[in-house]
Amino acid sequence: MMFPVTFVRLIMNSNFRIISVGSFCALALASVTGCENKPANTPPPPPQSPARTDVQKSVPAADNTARNKGDMAADAKTPTDQSEAQADIKTTADIRRAIMDDKTMSMNAQNCKIITDKAGMVTLRGVVNSQAEKDSVAAKARIIAGDAKVDNQLEVKVN
Repeated sequence: MMFPVTFVRLIMNSNFRIISVGSFCALALASVTGCENKPANTPPPPPQSPARTDVQKSVPAADNTARNKGDMAADAKTPTDQSEAQADIKTTADIRRAIMDDKTMSMNAQNCKIITDKAGMVTLRGVVNSQAEKDSVAAKARIIAGDAKVDNQLEVKVN
């Protein structure tokens, strides 16, 4: 305990009191944090069970690369094709609202792409869980945009 007291006296006699006090605080913190009382014979943590690692290896990583290749086709509609016209934005928003308000829709259906281009044509893209969902999303879009203005490119999820 003699060292810190002597060090404080040294600091008080120094011209760099602010810097020295900061240095003292850093030194005191370093000395306190390095004084953990750990038993010398602490056993290592047990290894993970083999069954757990087997489960982790059997789950495939999420990879939409093959599905996203369809977005690279020259004629494929993507969200960047969405028209900036107020009427087209309203059409897209109204269709999205109708889908979101239907509590029977899966997360996949709620996340489908709805793209209204400059001609007012609505393109539906993405994956839904069933044919019934595909038909329901398309019906909602047709009610809002009109029968002839909906291009339903939704795909039914394959289990």
